[in-house]
Order: sequence, then structure tokens, then C-alpha cells
Amino acid sequence: MFDKLFGWGKKKPAEAQEPAVVFGRYSDNNKPLSKVNRWTDADNLFKEKKYPESLDAFFDYLRDDVAGNVVYERNGSEGRFELSQGSKIVRGSFNGSLVNAEVTLARMPQPSVPVMRRLLEMNFNLYYSRYALEADRLCMCFDSEATTASPSKLYYGLKELSTKADKQDDLLVQDFSSLETTDDEHVTPLTDTEKEVKYTFFQQWIGETLDTIDGLDADKFSGAVAYLLLSLSYRIDYMIAPEGKLLNQLERVIAIYFKKDERPVTEKNRDMAEEFRKLKALSKEEVIGYLFRSKYTFSIVAPQPYKTISDSIHAANQNMVWYRDNNYPAIASHITEYGISFCQYSYSLPKAITELFHLFMMVNYPDYFSALGFSTKYYDAASNQFQQQAITDKIYAIQQSWKEKYPLMDFKTANLRFDSLVNFNLTFTNEMEFLNMEPK
Repeated sequence: MFDKLFGWGKKKPAEAQEPAVVFGRYSDNNKPLSKVNRWTDADNLFKEKKYPESLDAFFDYLRDDVAGNVVYERNGSEGRFELSQGSKIVRGSFNGSLVNAEVTLARMPQPSVPVMRRLLEMNFNLYYSRYALEADRLCMCFDSEATTASPSKLYYGLKELSTKADKQDDLLVQDFSSLETTDDEHVTPLTDTEKEVKYTFFQQWIGETLDTIDGLDADKFSGAVAYLLLSLSYRIDYMIAPEGKLLNQLERVIAIYFKKDERPVTEKNRDMAEEFRKLKALSKEEVIGYLFRSKYTFSIVAPQPYKTISDSIHAANQNMVWYRDNNYPAIASHITEYGISFCQYSYSLPKAITELFHLFMMVNYPDYFSALGFSTKYYDAASNQFQQQAITDKIYAIQQSWKEKYPLMDFKTANLRFDSLVNFNLTFTNEMEFLNMEPK
């Protein structure tokens, strides 16, 4: 009887090995307590003028042990390092007096005045680094005297260098035919299956969204149309994880809505939809050319107080109620998705929150994950059946893995509703809204 009630004597099945697919933007707001402590070590050692030891701790803090994004070697007071950031690798060295780093952007076989003018203008927006030219190699550089290379200066200097280079290399080559791509051999190509799946759903999601908004009154449902287009943008960013030019085009779609101007929402919606039509018209080769796997060291967005995330979830959930109660469950679900996916796109979230968001997306888009080779299907839309135990087990596992860093995090799975997808989404994100994410 006790075995039946409590599962005694039963062995929990081992969690299936899931495919190594990368989702979303990298967040460096995901470090365990031991890594966070290394920052303190680096700061204290720098104050004690133990500069080589401070660098040891600093690069250990930057290193993501799972991703393998940092290479670091030291021999006495001298050493070298490499940092991965998307399509670029930052290479650096240090000795007793100087720390320097550089990254190659592109090759310029022939001198180009327009290119040099662009780089000169962009130099004014840099605080720590600078653009440079060595023979036919366009690069960015950063250096600092060892006595002033505090952990904070190194962090923000190397972050500027890495993130700007990762973005500008593609844009420069795209804008200037005189430039050639270089130093991107380290990028890992996706499997043919993953490319095919991502292209298929890229087309499917855009097509479904455009069909939906074409059937809505553009004026009366302007708010719903904006939510649908923006949640589509964030979904593609997280699920498809485009890079380079494709990512830049997606960011441009989002910027249309958030640009501070006096244009009505209906006009912005029209322009966003038009941009998505252009994206849908891209050939398969154009899309999959910007689908690849790379490592990151720095997030391109900044962490926020958890109240900012809570407020976004709360606002979206308030706005979805009318659509749910007036028989627009699909729109209501996408509005709920917007509340947390906006945060995933805009902020550097704690890894625990990203893991909960990932579970949310696995429940809402089971066909996509199945096509990629994931074995657990948390929800079946045809029968409206949830794998309740698997969902609650996963939430428990996420909380347990982050308990040391977030001891007050308490996701109350008893509050989840499993009668419909829209109600599950609402109750799931409600729990996320009220989590206590105060770190230890």
C-alpha cells in the first residue's frame, strides 16, 4: 500500500538525453555562487596588488564551465587568453605591466574611404576600445596598464570589445562589398536536420501569425496584432536563435514598435507585418546561412531587478483576460507568452528563470521540440492533455538545482491549472511573477 501511495520501491526513470540544441541569447547572469565568489576574489587580489592572481580569479569568473567559452593560460606574470563571443574570438595577452586584447572584424584587400569613415564615426561611441587597421586586417583593440586593470574595467572593456565586434563584423561586410569575412572558422555548423526544422518552423510561425492578423480588424484589434507580432519576434529569437544579418533584420522589426514617435499603433503594426513578409520571402539558403552554433562570454543585455520582470508578466496577464473571456484563447496565450518572452529578449535573466521560460515554451510548442528530437512532450494539443507529473517534476528539479543561489525561490505547482493551455499559461506565469529571486 505504501509503495503504491508514495512510490517506494520504484526507481525514477533516468532523464532522457536530449539533443544539444542552443536556445536564445546568452545570459551571463547565470553564475553559481562559487563563480560569483571568484569576482570578489579578483577584486580583493587587485586591491592587494596581486595582479596575476587577480587575473586568474577574473577569468575563472568569466569562464562558463559548460560552454567552454574562455581559454586562459598563465606562466608567472605573463599569459594569454581567448574569449568566444558569437562569430568572433577575442585574443589577448598580459605581462607584468600591460593587458591587451584584440579581435579581427574583416579583411579589406583594398583601402576604402567609406569604410574608414564609418569606423571613425563609430569610434566616438566607444568608451574602452577602438577600431584599428593592420595591413589588410580591420580589428578592434583594448589595452590597459596592469596597475589600472581592475576587474570592473576589464569586464566592461572586454564586454564592449566582444559585443561590438560580434555585431559589427556582419554589418560591415553586409554594407561594404570591399570587405571580406574572416576569422570565423571556429563557428559550429548545425546539423542538416536542425537547419531543416528551424527553417520549416520559421516559415510556419510567420505564416500563421500573418494569416491570423489578416483576419482581425486592424483598428479594433490593434493591441492584439502588436502582441502577436512582437511575441512572434521573441519566439523566433529564442527558438530559432538566428545570427548575423537575420538577427539584425529581426531586431529591426522590434525597433519599429518601440521607436519613440507619434505614429499610431496601426501604422507600426502594418510596417512590422511588412517586414515579416520580407523575412518569409527569404530563400532557404538565405535563412539557414545565419543559423549556426557559437559560444558567448558576455550578454548583450543587462540584468534588471526582478520586479521589472514581474511587472512585465503582470501587465501582459492583465491584458490577456479579455481575449480569454471573449473566446480568443490563442491570442490570449500569445499575450501571456509576450510577458515573459519580452524579458527573455530584453534582459539578462537569471538562469533559473530562463529554464522555467524554456519549460513554458516546451509546453506551448511541443511539435517544434519533437521535430528537433526532444523526447518529452509535455502537452498534446489534439487531446488537450498535459503531462502533469513531468511538468511538476521539471519545475522541482529547476528549483533544486538553483536552491543554493536562490534559497527563497518557491514555485507553487499546486496553483497550476491543467484544464486548458490558456489557463495553464496564466497560472504558470502568475507563479513566475511572484517568485522571490533574492540571491544568497
